[in-house]
Amino acid sequence: MLLKELCALRAPSGCEDEARKFIIEKIRSMAPEAEITVDTMGGVTVHKKGTGKRVMVAAHMDEVGFIVSGFTDDGFVKFKTVGGIMTSVLVSKRVALGPNATPGIIGAKAVHLQSREEREKPASMSELYIDVGAKDRAEAEKLVSLGDYGTFAGEYTEFGDGLVKSRALDDRAGCAVMLELMKKSYKNDMYFAFTVQEEVGLRGAIIAARKIKPDIALVLEGTTCNDVYGAKPHQTVTKLGGGAVMTAMDGAAVSDRRYFEMIKQVAAREGIPLQIKRTNAGGTDAGSIQRSGAGVRTAVLAVPCRYIHSPVSVLCRRDLESLARLAEAVLAEIERRDF
Repeated sequence: MLLKELCALRAPSGCEDEARKFIIEKIRSMAPEAEITVDTMGGVTVHKKGTGKRVMVAAHMDEVGFIVSGFTDDGFVKFKTVGGIMTSVLVSKRVALGPNATPGIIGAKAVHLQSREEREKPASMSELYIDVGAKDRAEAEKLVSLGDYGTFAGEYTEFGDGLVKSRALDDRAGCAVMLELMKKSYKNDMYFAFTVQEEVGLRGAIIAARKIKPDIALVLEGTTCNDVYGAKPHQTVTKLGGGAVMTAMDGAAVSDRRYFEMIKQVAAREGIPLQIKRTNAGGTDAGSIQRSGAGVRTAVLAVPCRYIHSPVSVLCRRDLESLARLAEAVLAEIERRDF
């Protein structure tokens, strides 16, 4: 899979250009017969013509990040987060800003200078800034501009027993699987949607679903994993190495029950590890797709990711392989079943 290459791309919500260009180039080499369109928001839809049901498979290209919101007189950059990022994971992290990937460090008052009260709580956004090495405002404004987007700066690394650590695993993992699925042949009318602005409100999927008008949809995601030190068994949500994850319900969508049960049956029949997500927090593009048109049957399959929406997330390659196998088997089952 192209996971390493995809994770190297900088594509925060609203500025997905790098990911879009790379994905289109790969599609043209992998599936030259496919029809590629780009909508006004920048989402990419790939159509592989068939004669059966209109099937939509979706994964989002964007990642959480930052946007430049101001400058201080002494040359520091003020910023806002793009997507859900806790301030507690920001201090001292490396970032890349603007089209030139200007390097910077998120800074805050050193612990030695903080009061007891300040040390007992995470720094607020108003206290944080990005140090780009500028001596004053004028120099900082030459390096980055108001409205420039930024991302965490981190390298894709394999470690441990088949583990991967990288920024943007949510949802370049889903994009990597979808690119693999596009190599296959299908009887149904297949639409593969690489959506945008998922992290800021599932926005791009609204446009994609209205355009495609699918009969059924499968969303591929990276999802929360809490199998870490201190977590009680009922708090684990998902487990790294436990296989692909299916969501029954989250804050944006409820999976179609017949579809949900069918996926469980397919996983059992094919011997593919499958776990059910144990929380209904968060949301995915399924929320927008499900409510489009007269309603769409949806399901969400994901790979568990520790430390999601942070500078470095972790996934297990075996889980990613399980997700790819299960997604392929589910699409084949959709061809055989009449919903």
